[in-house]
Amino acid sequence: MNAKSFRDCKAWESEGLQLSTSSNEACKLYDAILSQYVTWRNDETLGGIEGCVASIKAADPDFVMGHVISTGLELVGTGSSVLHDERLASAVRKTLELANSQELTTREKNHVKAVELFSKGALHKACDLWECILADHPTDLLALKFAHDGFFYLGEQTLMRDSVARVMPHWKPQMPLYRQALMLTPEDGWSVHAVAHVHEMKAEMDKGLNFMASTEKDWMVCDILACHNYWHWALYHIEKGNYEAALKIFDEQVSQRCVKSGAMLDVVDACSLLYRLELEGVSVEERYRELLPVTQPHSEDHTLLFNDLHFLMVSLGSKDTVCTEKLLESLREQAKSPAENRQLLLAESVGLPMCQALLEFDQGNYSQAVELLQPIKQRFVQIGGSDAQRDVFSQLLIHAAMKSGEKEHQQMARHLLMERDAVRPNSPLTDRLMQRAHALHV
Repeated sequence: MNAKSFRDCKAWESEGLQLSTSSNEACKLYDAILSQYVTWRNDETLGGIEGCVASIKAADPDFVMGHVISTGLELVGTGSSVLHDERLASAVRKTLELANSQELTTREKNHVKAVELFSKGALHKACDLWECILADHPTDLLALKFAHDGFFYLGEQTLMRDSVARVMPHWKPQMPLYRQALMLTPEDGWSVHAVAHVHEMKAEMDKGLNFMASTEKDWMVCDILACHNYWHWALYHIEKGNYEAALKIFDEQVSQRCVKSGAMLDVVDACSLLYRLELEGVSVEERYRELLPVTQPHSEDHTLLFNDLHFLMVSLGSKDTVCTEKLLESLREQAKSPAENRQLLLAESVGLPMCQALLEFDQGNYSQAVELLQPIKQRFVQIGGSDAQRDVFSQLLIHAAMKSGEKEHQQMARHLLMERDAVRPNSPLTDRLMQRAHALHV
C-alpha cells in the first residue's frame, strides 16, 4: 500500500481519536478507507475501498474499528439487508463479538452499537449515538459522515445541516480532511453535484447543461458519484424536453454504471430517470426490462422505503406482476412487526400508500392515485433522499391529478402547478404541464 500521509496509531491518539490496535498498517488503512469514503472516490493506487477493506482485515483481523468502518459502509450503502444477506448479518455479529471481547474506548463502543442499530433499521437511534460521539469527539469524521448519511435517509434535512454546524468550530484548516468534513466543496465531483442541485432548483436549465458539459472531465475522477452527476445532467435535458439526449445519457452512462456498480445510488437514479421519461410520454419499456435483473433481487430487502418505491417503478414498467406483488406483500408483512425499524414504522402511513399510488397510476386509476398521494404529499420527505430525487413523486401526483376524471382533482393539478411555478419559475417542464392541463381540462 502507498502509505502517503495516512495516520498511524500515534497520530490518531494525538488527535484524541484512539484506535484500539497495535498495527500501524491497520490505522493507515482505516484512514485510507475513510478518505475515499468522504471524497466519493475509489483510489485505484490504494486498491479502492474494497481492496483496503481486505487489507485492513489482513493487517489486524481483530481491529474493531476496521470492522466498524467496513461493515458500516456496507450498511449505509443500503444495497443489502441483514434479513436476507447472511454474510452481512454475520459481519455485524462478528463486529459485536470482537467488541465484547476487548477493552475499547467509550467512543469505539458507541460506534459498534450504532452499527448494530443501523443494521436493525433503527436509523434515528444510530444517528443519536453518532451525535453522542461527536459531542465528545467533534473531529471524529466517521461519526460525522455516518450521521449525515443516516439523517439523509430519514429525510431530516435540518439535522443534516445542524450536525455539521455543531462541529465546525472544532475543525481547523490544517486538519486532515478538513474540507471534506465541513463539505466545503471537498472534491470536484461533490462540487459539481452541489452546483447541479442549485441550477436545478432555480430552473436554470441552460446554465446547468453548460456547466455539466464543461466540468465532465473534472468530476469523472469521483467515480462513486459520477453516475449521479450524469443523472443530474439527464434531468436538465428532460426539463427542456430533450428526451433523446436524456436517453443517450441513460444508455451510455447511467445504465452501464448502474449495472457495473450495483450501488443503490446508481440503481435508484436509473429507475427514476426511466420513470420521469415515461411520465413525459417517452416509451422506455425495454429499458425497464433490462434494469429488472438489477432491482428484482432487492425486492424484499426493505432497507429504505425510498429504494422500495424505485424498485416498484421497474417491476411495474416491466409488467412483472410477480415481482410487483412480491415487493408489496413482503412490505405489508414486515410492516406488521416493525420493531425499531423507522422505515417500517412509516410503511403503513407513508410507504404503502405511495406504493399503491404507483400501482393505481400504472393501471390507469388516476383518481385513486390522487386520493392516496394528496393527504401525504407533505410527508414525502420522510422517505429520505434529496429534494431533486423526491420530485418524481410530486410530478406523479400532478400527472395523476391532471388525468383524473374528477373536477376537484383537475383543479388541484392546476394549483400544484402554480405552486411549482412559484418555487421554480421559468421551468420548461412546468410550462409544458400547464399547457397540457389546459388542453385536457378545457
